[in-house]
Amino acid sequence: MPLRNHIIKGLQQTEKGARIERHRQYVLKVDKDATKPQIKQAVEAVFQVSVEKVNTQGYQGKWRRLTGRWGRRPDWKKAIVTVAQGQKIELK
Repeated sequence: MPLRNHIIKGLQQTEKGARIERHRQYVLKVDKDATKPQIKQAVEAVFQVSVEKVNTQGYQGKWRRLTGRWGRRPDWKKAIVTVAQGQKIELK
């Protein structure tokens, strides 16, 4: 199962993400320019599940200092995907 494509960057496995999995929701890191319909199509194609709803949140990169120089982490987007009743995304 190829997880990476041009829209889905990976699964976010966090404590909060584990809590909402009980509600058939999964947290994905996606391309920052992706739209909700594009995310829905990509998830259905990669994981072979039926997607009911997609919620997105955009994040700006934080400023960090490393060895005296300032730099900025990249901007990114998180998608919370709700799958149909009785389906789930297999995490490996």
